[in-house]
Amino acid sequence: MNTMDLWRYEREAARAGRSPVCGCDEAGAGPLAGRVYAAAVILPEGADLPGLNDSKKLTEKKREALFPLIRERALAWSVAFVEAEEIDEIDILNARMRAMQLAMDGLEPRAEYALIDGNRDHGSRCAITTPHECIVKGDSLSASIAAASVLAKVSRDRYMLKMAALYPQYGFERHKGYGTALHYERLRQYGPCPIHRQTFLKNL
Repeated sequence: MNTMDLWRYEREAARAGRSPVCGCDEAGAGPLAGRVYAAAVILPEGADLPGLNDSKKLTEKKREALFPLIRERALAWSVAFVEAEEIDEIDILNARMRAMQLAMDGLEPRAEYALIDGNRDHGSRCAITTPHECIVKGDSLSASIAAASVLAKVSRDRYMLKMAALYPQYGFERHKGYGTALHYERLRQYGPCPIHRQTFLKNL
């Protein structure tokens, strides 16, 4: 995909007088443990971020290299999270919406309009309140969503490495909390720890 295509949604929003526009994405909806993270990013149009694409397609090394570049070149960026305990309380969909709105609320300057990755903008209790549009596979179609995706993923991975040091028995550094065979094996052996999402542990 050529880089110009990555700015189509941002340009359309700006043409409609919706500026500044941010991209927003979350990371960590699926894992059995840890926070869900979200990031919001306002980029200057055409910002030079070599190799920027959906963070899931990037290697960890590439994401780590892009992380400081995005923060340096963005007009504004913000990262937010919701703890495992709150995920259990309000459910993961609401937690994702809450994390994304918190990230957007943290932007300075605030975004007038948001491009949201995915097809959901509300749960039963939390909703995106910034004017926005949802873009399915947005992290590979919009530069600012791709940038947000990198910030959210790297922030979460770094947090999970800290948790790995705190709770070494689960091997968080290897699976980042996702439901791998190793993770389930350690859960059966040691039981859950304080950062596990109790509502995700039905299969134990």
